[in-house]
Amino acid sequence: MSARALVALLAAALTTALAAAPGATAAERPPRLQAKSAILIEATTGDVLVRKAAARERPIASATKLMTALLALEDVSLGDTFAAAAYSPAAVESKIDLRPGEHMRVRDLLRALLLESANDAAVTLAEGVSGSRSAFVRDMNRRARQLGLKHTSYANPIGLDDPDNFSSAADLVAVARRLERNPFFARTVDLPRATLRTGARDRTVINRNTLVRRVGWVDGIRTGHTNTAGYVLVGSATRDGVHVLSAVLGEPSEAARNADSEALLRYGLSRYRRATLLARDDVLARAKVRHREEDAIGLESSRRVTRVIRRGQRARVSVAAPAVLEGPLPRGARAGTATVRVGGDVVARVPLVTSRPVPEVGWPERAWRAVGRPEVLVVVLALALGGSVLIAMRRRRVRTA
Repeated sequence: MSARALVALLAAALTTALAAAPGATAAERPPRLQAKSAILIEATTGDVLVRKAAARERPIASATKLMTALLALEDVSLGDTFAAAAYSPAAVESKIDLRPGEHMRVRDLLRALLLESANDAAVTLAEGVSGSRSAFVRDMNRRARQLGLKHTSYANPIGLDDPDNFSSAADLVAVARRLERNPFFARTVDLPRATLRTGARDRTVINRNTLVRRVGWVDGIRTGHTNTAGYVLVGSATRDGVHVLSAVLGEPSEAARNADSEALLRYGLSRYRRATLLARDDVLARAKVRHREEDAIGLESSRRVTRVIRRGQRARVSVAAPAVLEGPLPRGARAGTATVRVGGDVVARVPLVTSRPVPEVGWPERAWRAVGRPEVLVVVLALALGGSVLIAMRRRRVRTA
């Protein structure tokens, strides 16, 4: 084999190995999506990693129920009981077959809403919270305005196709981010299934978000589908302290919806890390003790700062602290501030505190230290010498007289 052929063979082998290696450069690129609109954010900071027509207004199908759930969680108690609304769903609608007047607690209605996407549960919650469906829709739109959702409008609490029922990928993750602050919601959307214990009989509901059942680190949130909206999924994933949210709208199939969502969430988890930007008790500066300048007191961070940041990002810490401290001060006395920045943004301001007590330097020590200073010794010696000369001169005058 010629040298040229050997080089070509090695190059081909290296290319193949790099392509097959985990974490190759392809993993650093956002996935190609079939969705008409999509977004991917880091949930704790709201940092946007992927955006595709994220502000475009589109029908959202049962993702509408996220706002239905938000109003119920904000306005009533999980232990409240509502009578089932008179609602006649079409055969193709998702439902738990509530009979008019049947009583069910809000927590079970929400589980039916969030897992099974039950339309009869949605209508029952709407009437129970606001008194009527029309009043509830007004409340949905009012809350959307309060949350700053500029590309969202609601026409019903279910998500049935209507020209006035739409949202955007960006607005959907904003609602999901708000909802995840509620522990009941976060636990519920991560369940593969749940049993409803209230109502006329026990019912078991299955989570329609199959990614929750299939992918261990996927923990929510809400699917949707109508002929007009296509397939919709608002997704959530958490791993190693990193939490990301996604939304895909206008997908051509359930398989495409799941594939795009999983690819987005996986990509998001790979691009962030939870980092300790500042450790508690880190000594970030030192201050001298007034009147005892050779003594220095460490100024340390009063708390730990952790944050999810993009891989490759680094934190910068700047310190504003006094150069000299005067005691007495106890250990832990505030003395300055550390400012932590990531990518130009201030992410934390942390008080600096003394690492040990700052002693009080009393007058005797001050005087002793003052006497010991070279310039003071020169003055003292000069005064002493001058005084001795004066005394000698006076004695000589006395003897002469």
